[in-house]
Amino acid sequence: MKLLVVEDDVRIADVVRRTLSEAGYAVDVVHTAPAGVEAFEIEAYDLVVLDLMLPGLPRGGMDVCARIRELNRDIPVLMLTALDSTRKRVEGLDAGADDYLVKPFHLVELVARVRALLRRAPRAHAPILTAQGVALDPATRTATRNGRTIALTAKEFAVLEYLMRNPGQIISASELITHAWDSNYEGYSNVVQTYIRYLRQKLTLPGEIEIIETRRGAGYMIAADR
Repeated sequence: MKLLVVEDDVRIADVVRRTLSEAGYAVDVVHTAPAGVEAFEIEAYDLVVLDLMLPGLPRGGMDVCARIRELNRDIPVLMLTALDSTRKRVEGLDAGADDYLVKPFHLVELVARVRALLRRAPRAHAPILTAQGVALDPATRTATRNGRTIALTAKEFAVLEYLMRNPGQIISASELITHAWDSNYEGYSNVVQTYIRYLRQKLTLPGEIEIIETRRGAGYMIAADR
């Protein structure tokens, strides 16, 4: 799942990004209210972590939240603020936030709240994905093939989930990077090839059909079930 973090404190934003990335999410970060609105208008996100005190708009995060709600009534919004007052919490919730976290906060609580919001979001109740004997449950983040459990890392799960959400379609390496990592990824160029190899090693036992097809020069594909 892809998250947007809108936080003007660069240090806090970086800690939040790294924490959520380690939890298995692709994370984009911006630092102003207008940049937050623009990012949400351009990209498709599953959840927004939104600071209250942002530069660039009269009401900061409140204005960003209001704009998000104009565009999408269902996407979860977790609001962050250093102001621990009932009035501010009420204003944030009235603006459309789904939950509130007061700074300073524990990072484990941040991740727990993100997971809880995603579980309650409409997209989190999608059916189990199946293809060629593999079953992937996005809600519990578990995978099986022909009844055996397959232990996947967060990034392996993200790559496999995106392929299985698009059966029968060729997915390019750059598209997988965008959805399984983030738009600012600057790591090594063959990272997708490496993770595809990891997945094949875990998914396929001797005698089983390889479900991830390579289309040379184009990308990767998982055939749809007939």
